[in-house]
Amino acid sequence: MLPVTDLPPDNVRELSDVPSVEVISKAAVMLLSSAAERLGLADEDPASSPRRDLDEARRLITALAGLVTASAEYLGPHAAPLRDGLQSVQRAFREASAYPDEPGQGPGEKYTGPVY
Repeated sequence: MLPVTDLPPDNVRELSDVPSVEVISKAAVMLLSSAAERLGLADEDPASSPRRDLDEARRLITALAGLVTASAEYLGPHAAPLRDGLQSVQRAFREASAYPDEPGQGPGEKYTGPVY
């Protein structure tokens, strides 16, 4: 992949030209993808994934929950799929935990409410 500075000028957009919904959505997708990786969900056997790190996943899921919750009113039709993805990684975290958090105490649940 080419560094951004090596891209032809017609492929570069000024940040001020990017709609806020796109910036928020891209940030949310990055957090969601990273959380899934840290849960080992990209591997055939998540429990033995070398990328699995539940502490890191907790941080990413909490950040994602804060972003999605705080920006839901601006996301329009993008909000529902992001909330669904968030709930999926929250559930996956609970399943991956040797000692699951109490309902309402899991990653991001202070923003989303309990996820079962």
